Amino acid sequence: LSLALMAGCVHPSLTGRAVFSGEVRQWHAVTLTFDGPQSGETADPNPFLDYRLEVTFAKGARRYVVPGYYAADGCAAESSETAGNKWRVHFVPDGTGRWTYAASFRTGTDVALSSDPKAGGPIAFDGATGAFTVLPTDRPAPDFRAKGMLRYVGKRYLQFAQTGESFIKAGADSPENLLSFADFDGTYDTEELTREGEAQGTKFIHRYGPHIRDWRPGDPTWKGGKGKGLIGALNYLASKGMNSVYFLTYNIDGGDGRDVWPWTDPKTKLRFDCSKLDQWEIVFSHMDRLGLQLHVVTQETENDQGIDGGELGRERRLYYRELIARFSHHLALVWNLGEENTNTDGQRKAFSQTIR
Repeated sequence: LSLALMAGCVHPSLTGRAVFSGEVRQWHAVTLTFDGPQSGETADPNPFLDYRLEVTFAKGARRYVVPGYYAADGCAAESSETAGNKWRVHFVPDGTGRWTYAASFRTGTDVALSSDPKAGGPIAFDGATGAFTVLPTDRPAPDFRAKGMLRYVGKRYLQFAQTGESFIKAGADSPENLLSFADFDGTYDTEELTREGEAQGTKFIHRYGPHIRDWRPGDPTWKGGKGKGLIGALNYLASKGMNSVYFLTYNIDGGDGRDVWPWTDPKTKLRFDCSKLDQWEIVFSHMDRLGLQLHVVTQETENDQGIDGGELGRERRLYYRELIARFSHHLALVWNLGEENTNTDGQRKAFSQTIR
């Protein structure tokens, strides 16, 4: 197995099989990128909705079916490209030794929303298989890769799978619009805010300027040095003993700030911004290394009716699927259904089951 350690940029495969990136070790994220049909964020068929990538990873009796996603040119964090033929999946092996993978790649109207393995029809690299050997982790704490995935074990506190250590959360719940950061592509204020107590001014978004000095050589950046303010801010929190950061992934449609969304446009909820989400991934991976849990808040009371009128419809199902496909491999992650929800109990149970 040849590893391509290219900071998330994956070049075309010469063999037609998956290209690996990352370190193939226990509790490390292993990324597989496939060459598939050429598409784009605004293309038809919709690459987020009308294609479905799932990869089954297996070792002995263990079997995990992991959703994948459309990744534009495979290097969107750096290129800001909106089109390409790369399709990607992230997997965290929970054991050493030999693993196998088998890809399912299908197309059809709304196929991404279906749980039927035979929905749609096969296309491109559907049926691709392979194997790889996982080595033990080589990372020391506080890096979460030394501790394993944080899991619910039926007790009061979450526990790390590798060490059995309990997790007691201590972290920042502000700013909740942490991801409203000037260095992320497609990030801006959608309007000037006027409510008392909120930041005022045209296009007010975070820059975290005082924390640029907390960025360290060797820390990640993108696009020629962007990202230092937020990376430095996370370094600062970790240096003070914090182990969690709380943030919204969606605050438009009446939410506070109106400056965080994963889509290509604040008014579009069926197409995602590949470069912005790849840049989020760079930040989230740094949080893993620092020992900072991702406390992902998917909505808030001001906008919890903004997707599908509060129901579990096409937009919400696709929103959850994209977040999970892109980010659920992070070792310490909590999916928060939302802040001060006004959704019904039935709706919240449906959201929970979908995420599960």
